[in-house]
Amino acid sequence: MTLKTIGIFLGLCVPFFIATIWAIVDVAQKDFGTAGKKALWWIIASIPFIGFIVYLIFGFRKGRKTGLQI
Repeated sequence: MTLKTIGIFLGLCVPFFIATIWAIVDVAQKDFGTAGKKALWWIIASIPFIGFIVYLIFGFRKGRKTGLQI
């Protein structure tokens, strides 16, 4: 493997990995009404490469942010 090939590979994979982690964390912070719906979005968001895209298009606005209330 050449250095250029490694650079292209990392340039393509790292953004997808970061986006997948973001989607998983976002699902963890939201309330989707039931535990089953949350689990479903968690599974979808965990699918490499396409899961975060599906979550971003269809699931991102469905949940409500939960947070600490003081």
